[in-house]
Amino acid sequence: MLFIQQTLAAGMDCTKAANAVENTVCANTSLYELDAQMGAVYRELFKASVPAQAELKHTQRLWLKVRNECADDVACLDRNYSERLQSLLAQWQAAVAYQPDDLDKQALDDLQKRIQAASKDDPEFALDRALAALAVKTAAGGFDGDANEDDSSITHFPTAQPKDVTANEWRALSASRITDAAETGLTSYTLRDLDEDGQRDLIVNTYAGGTGLFTYVETWRRDGERFVKRSVEPESSLFYTNDRGANQSVDWISLRGKTYAAYRNSEYGVDRVYLLNPLKINVLVPTVTIRYRYELDVPVLQHKDDGNSTFELEPDLHRALNLAMAKVNESAAIPSKEPLCPIPATGAGENDYYSFGPAHYSIEKVADLPVFIGNDCYIGALIDWFGSYSEKNGLFAQLALRKPNSDDGSRTYEVYGRRHMTEVSTSIGKVELNEG
Repeated sequence: MLFIQQTLAAGMDCTKAANAVENTVCANTSLYELDAQMGAVYRELFKASVPAQAELKHTQRLWLKVRNECADDVACLDRNYSERLQSLLAQWQAAVAYQPDDLDKQALDDLQKRIQAASKDDPEFALDRALAALAVKTAAGGFDGDANEDDSSITHFPTAQPKDVTANEWRALSASRITDAAETGLTSYTLRDLDEDGQRDLIVNTYAGGTGLFTYVETWRRDGERFVKRSVEPESSLFYTNDRGANQSVDWISLRGKTYAAYRNSEYGVDRVYLLNPLKINVLVPTVTIRYRYELDVPVLQHKDDGNSTFELEPDLHRALNLAMAKVNESAAIPSKEPLCPIPATGAGENDYYSFGPAHYSIEKVADLPVFIGNDCYIGALIDWFGSYSEKNGLFAQLALRKPNSDDGSRTYEVYGRRHMTEVSTSIGKVELNEG
């Protein structure tokens, strides 16, 4: 039986393996890693749960008895270790999660007022203006990871002291076994004081790519002669951004003397900004929600598929498309509860008339809607890129049309929109993400 003292270590001492379970764990790399992870999480949970330490020891002993029944069954051990690790992580997160205080609530109120004030002069970009005015101004230094000779998509923590790092910081970094924010990827590092203690902390930024072009960000707090990772989870992130299948970004801002990662997650008609404490485990987060209404327009001049040449819409078609756009609103049901076009007595099944159909993960379907062109009814879908908005073009979207019960395919038209802010509200809750 693996005693509690051994479990508290990062991983068991395989030179002392004395039974089937211990020998199996030591002979299997993935099982040994699970054992080490669980030991590290248990140790941190034990330190964070002083009133519940006796109960934690008791439940761990019970788990050890169940685990030992697996003997040398690798699948059984893997299942038991994985389940226990997830349980301990959940308990640890609950024990150490940061609780927003009065200062955070005041900062949230300040941000709301700044956005409202900025909207009087700039109802389109009030949020951007407010965040830019609050940008952290303390000095920061950065450096990239060392290239991997065998794989250009991976970098490693540098082996030599980077230019913008002091000798004192380099000693602390070298003693801390810095890991990336994702398992693999291109990593860069930023030193910035995140807790106003006069010492620079570490921001680790890893571009992992994948279908969502993901970038993960994790932080390490400077603690004397070392840097301490924000989370005990082996692969954790303070936040991530998804560049294909979402509209997410971050601004490092200062409010009420505190630094926040103002993490923005957007979609059509709404920006949500979460004020993340950069060095803590965030569960309940101060949140600002900004809502917009759009004036949508289908321009007469449309681009052809080559993206360069253009053509003009016929007046009747142009009028019909803009009439449909005038009826779009943020609460349109997908799919519709009523048929979008009249269902004929014979032909395709009813489902063909309630929705345009599924959209690709990289775009957001705003609404399904009917579009009447002459005597014909088309099923339309308004799509955009999760509310992506620019000063030059505003909202860029597309209206796709298809004839129900037809194999003619669909046709697509460009749509643009200008927005104005309609509401700014605040709350404290969990982070909601578009994951692509």
